[in-house]
Amino acid sequence: MTPDRDGKIFVGKGGSEEWLALALANRHGLVTGATGTGKTVSLQVLAEGFSRAGVPVFAADIKGDLSGIAARGEARPDFVKRAKDLGFDYAPEEFSVVFWDLFGQQGHPIRATVFEMGPLLVSRMLELNDVQEGIINIAFRYADDDPELKAADGEGLVDLKDLRELLSYLSKNAKEISGRYGNVAVTAVGAVQRQLLVLENQGGTKFFGEPALTVGDLMRTDGNGRGIINVLAADKLMSSPRLYATFLLWLLSELFEKLPEVGDPPKPKLVFFFDEAHLLFNEAPKQLLDKVEQVVRLIRSKGVGVYFVTQNPLDVPDKVLGQLGNRVQHALRAFTPRDQKAVAAAAETFRPNPKLNTAQVITQLGKGEALVSFLEGNGTPSMVDRTIVRPPSARIGPVTPDERKAVIDKSPLKGKYDTTIDPNSAYEILQKRLASGGALPPIGAPAGGAGVPGAPDQAPEQVGFFHRIAEWFSSVFGIGRPHGSPLTTSQQVARNVARAVAAGVATQVAAELAKSTGSKTAGTIGKAVVRGALGGVMRR
Repeated sequence: MTPDRDGKIFVGKGGSEEWLALALANRHGLVTGATGTGKTVSLQVLAEGFSRAGVPVFAADIKGDLSGIAARGEARPDFVKRAKDLGFDYAPEEFSVVFWDLFGQQGHPIRATVFEMGPLLVSRMLELNDVQEGIINIAFRYADDDPELKAADGEGLVDLKDLRELLSYLSKNAKEISGRYGNVAVTAVGAVQRQLLVLENQGGTKFFGEPALTVGDLMRTDGNGRGIINVLAADKLMSSPRLYATFLLWLLSELFEKLPEVGDPPKPKLVFFFDEAHLLFNEAPKQLLDKVEQVVRLIRSKGVGVYFVTQNPLDVPDKVLGQLGNRVQHALRAFTPRDQKAVAAAAETFRPNPKLNTAQVITQLGKGEALVSFLEGNGTPSMVDRTIVRPPSARIGPVTPDERKAVIDKSPLKGKYDTTIDPNSAYEILQKRLASGGALPPIGAPAGGAGVPGAPDQAPEQVGFFHRIAEWFSSVFGIGRPHGSPLTTSQQVARNVARAVAAGVATQVAAELAKSTGSKTAGTIGKAVVRGALGGVMRR
């Protein structure tokens, strides 16, 4: 027997009963607390409540403990007593679960194509700097402009070997590509290829490919109308934290892009638990943080609730923290100045309760206790209260390998994602093109100018004109000629003219400096600097 009511999930009881309203569950939430204080149990209690209400759940299982939600719980004496103290009879349950695993070992594989991931997230996953990220942007733009690649599955960029082959192709055709999209430095391409190798060694090759995940498969109910709980095995994935965080952000972005607007439904269409959330924000560039904020702020209207689970509320940026209306705060320890700051910050985010010293209580909470504040009917947070969290109905702790296998074998998605498909994509197309001569196809100039977002569009003939001007300068001044090779007569004349111009400019600058400072020494130094700067660009 469950104490849940229509439209509400019973979470626990303190000075009053604490209910999470389903109609406000898509306003997002935060579960925080030090290690061992009960965050995973609270996550399981919330996931069970959503499932009973017919709401599908997606949650990452960091330590393997959450997998027990697929097995029936036990009527342990402490659970029975706690339930009775909270006003209901404890009844063990099990829930419909689909196991997922990026590596395909402990659940169905999850895959995405490189093109779906997009240049921003690929760059984040590869830990690229600004110059290297520019190379990735050029690669994606080229894939979008090239007629053969554009016609292929996933714009030609399906897996990592496609991206590697495209980068190699850009490097071999760097001069022509640079004329269309901006400078393609061969050294920068090489640096990106090395980072790709690191990602491949971390198991990234298993994530990129087809069949790609259909987000609708995460939003299913079972035969009894209960929401299916999707559990991502993340214990091995956590050894590659950048891959873990980027994957979950990609999944949120996919939900945001694919789902229609529904406003504020009576209950969410999906609830997404992001465990170890600090990994998403660690050393994240501003454009990535802006994307996270945008997704969290707007995905609510798609009927998706996002619940961040982390040790410290300071792990979440203020712009995102302000979007999280439902809070469960387990104990924090104040051993260091940073810990004390975290306690004070956590206390200040709650609506004050005159009966509680919130900052003091946070350090005194026992296991199974939490400070809880949920949104009320008008969308305002309730006063914080010290709460005994209800016991989970399913098993606490991991399932055995045999139990996991049995769940996977009877999964409604069995066979859909288990076999990798290798379509005709960039690797095959570009290999064939290189074998036949490797000429670049005639494509239009990219939108946004020479690789600069927001720059005015240039027509193909304009690009050709500027490219010819650049080649003329290279020819006249001998730029790019082998070191030590002689200049032509025209190049010598041009070089002498350039040096004469440099000398004239330097003399004028020296005169102005001497006049303005009253110092001949300043003029002499200025003359030398200017002559060196202007003359040096032509010197071999």
